[in-house]
Amino acid sequence: MSLNKLNSLSQQIPLDAIRYNEQGLVPAIAQDYLDGTVLMMAWMNRESLQKTLETGETWYWSRSRQELWHKGATSGHLQKVKAIRYDCDSDALLITIEQIGDIACHTGERSCFHQVNGKKIAPSKDTLSSLFDVICDRRDHPNEKSYTCQLFAGGDNKILKKIGEESAEVVMACKDDQKEEIAGEVADLFYHSLVALAYHNVSLREVYKKLEERKK
Repeated sequence: MSLNKLNSLSQQIPLDAIRYNEQGLVPAIAQDYLDGTVLMMAWMNRESLQKTLETGETWYWSRSRQELWHKGATSGHLQKVKAIRYDCDSDALLITIEQIGDIACHTGERSCFHQVNGKKIAPSKDTLSSLFDVICDRRDHPNEKSYTCQLFAGGDNKILKKIGEESAEVVMACKDDQKEEIAGEVADLFYHSLVALAYHNVSLREVYKKLEERKK
């Protein structure tokens, strides 16, 4: 990580601004920097937070072992810090990270938050990512009654024709300044574009990475 990036992290979190509990700890939520998935919660103390800021990788405090632990140092599943925020009471941290290996949980799951009523579920993501997962499931488990599956069956000819149609409808809605229509047509364009991505086996995360590059 560059020196400029490390300096930026230090400026985001003044160590003296954080309100630690009676044990000198503060809860830290790790969140995926691309799709917003909440990956895990752990505890930090002043020293672990300082090491996180200095190294650009997450360090936590293990309450069971009573020692610092460098996340991923053993497993290789490091967490590269993108940004750090603290809440309105300064007693909780939100750490936006790039999860190396895409596994944050010690059980091997992507996220520690993968259970509801004792059943394993996919972690919550942003709307586009969740929709893309559904589309990929339709691709992998065809159902002839599904409109998405019908698009896949039609291949590029059908999928790209729909993208062209929806693009034109977005243009027309914008020309007429119809806000509700604009939202609806852009949603249709997003959906059909996601189908095209899935058809060509391009991950939505790759698109997100391109968008991240455009922010610079």
